[in-house]
Amino acid sequence: MLQGTGSDVGKSLLVAGLCRALTKRGYRVRPFKPQNMANNAAVTAEGGEIGRAQALQARACGTAPAADMNPVLLKPQSETGAQIVVQGRVFGTATALEYRDLKPRLLPRVLDSFARLAAAADIVLVEGAGSPAEINLRAGDIANMGFAEAADIPVVLVGDIDRGGVLAALVGTHALLALSERARLRGYIINKFRGDPRLLGGALAAVEERTGLPSLGIVPFFPAARELPAEDGVALDFYPAARPAGRLRIAVPRLPRIANFDDLDPLAAEADVALDLVPSGRPLPAEADLVLLAGSKATLADLDDLRREGWDIDILAHRRRGGRVLGLCGGYQMLGRRIADPEGIEGPPGEAPGLGLLEVETVLRAGKTLRETAATELATGAAVRGYEMHVGATTGPATARPMLRLADGRLDGARSEDGAVAGCYLHGLFAADAFRRAFIASLGGAADAALAYEARIEAVLDALAAHLERHVAVERLVEIAHAG
Repeated sequence: MLQGTGSDVGKSLLVAGLCRALTKRGYRVRPFKPQNMANNAAVTAEGGEIGRAQALQARACGTAPAADMNPVLLKPQSETGAQIVVQGRVFGTATALEYRDLKPRLLPRVLDSFARLAAAADIVLVEGAGSPAEINLRAGDIANMGFAEAADIPVVLVGDIDRGGVLAALVGTHALLALSERARLRGYIINKFRGDPRLLGGALAAVEERTGLPSLGIVPFFPAARELPAEDGVALDFYPAARPAGRLRIAVPRLPRIANFDDLDPLAAEADVALDLVPSGRPLPAEADLVLLAGSKATLADLDDLRREGWDIDILAHRRRGGRVLGLCGGYQMLGRRIADPEGIEGPPGEAPGLGLLEVETVLRAGKTLRETAATELATGAAVRGYEMHVGATTGPATARPMLRLADGRLDGARSEDGAVAGCYLHGLFAADAFRRAFIASLGGAADAALAYEARIEAVLDALAAHLERHVAVERLVEIAHAG
């Protein structure tokens, strides 16, 4: 199990890279994260949902994502509450205090999922959440040492040197653990190193002297990691700086509960696309060629925030100028005339007028649509693949002008009469190279004919695996895993 000295130290990517490296060595590898918190989720083959990071890790293993890989997924809906997904299915909602009392009831199901994965694998690579040093959260913990002790597995610490203070983080984490928890530690990895490792001097010896833990690797910063799908909203803070800028400007309002934002990654990978993720306090750019409304974990709440920012006025002005608008999932719902949540699925019961750009209405109801599917995008005739992940149904006259024909014959989405406004429920459609190129051309841009997006992801995973083989004691990690 890889546990971090803090959040965003790179645990997810290290697990993904090790999954690919060990799979290449011939092991049957499976990823596992007992508890995750993310609004970027993926659909599993059995129709469940897990964190996006575990789906990427499964891909690195060459296997399909499964609900057992992330048995508890928390999807924040507000500052204090989250939807709880257990073994792929919605379990309920809870505040942070309510969830604290719920965790002991979830541990048996977490262990059940882990046992099934372990029975089918040579090695299970487990990812912790946050840090085990958060001792205020230790009671009932199922994410870090609470799980490690219940499952009786060894632990390797991961520290991030890029943010500074990594030596104190490693030593301090060790100091805050109970004696039984320290006994599970087998070593540490320092991640995101820049510069000459010789500059560490005697620091590694000092860490070992204070903790008894050996270094299992100093991993240099891996810039290509930005090309992989991100799960944590922290990644959005660096999104504009990390992506190339081109002539075609696509504006995306950064709403507080934005979800499945990896839909944007294939567009951002295009050299001719300037993807502008617009933060709170800044108007949408008048010169945008497209305004794209991404998915949302709480559509009514995000629609309210969109209006509070004045972005609704910007979008309507953009439309009057002849600009294009596209909505995906929750963004599609916002484009309609009305959104109603009579049962309080995403928050307090209520309803609100939408932006009125599509002649549709959405009613949110219990029961979540979760499925992978292929489709044809009707305006271009291009094949696309992706997944549906939404609650409720959207109906109205504009659905007679659908955006997609799904593989099972169903029609999805809607268009305005002039075709300038469109929306659908399918996530992931821009990963299809032919559709993405045709869509960019329809906006007046020029797509990169050489960009094969899915092949790029595979190449980055291979490069990450090779990177870790060079800088991490992978054979020692295998020995630790088998010794327990």
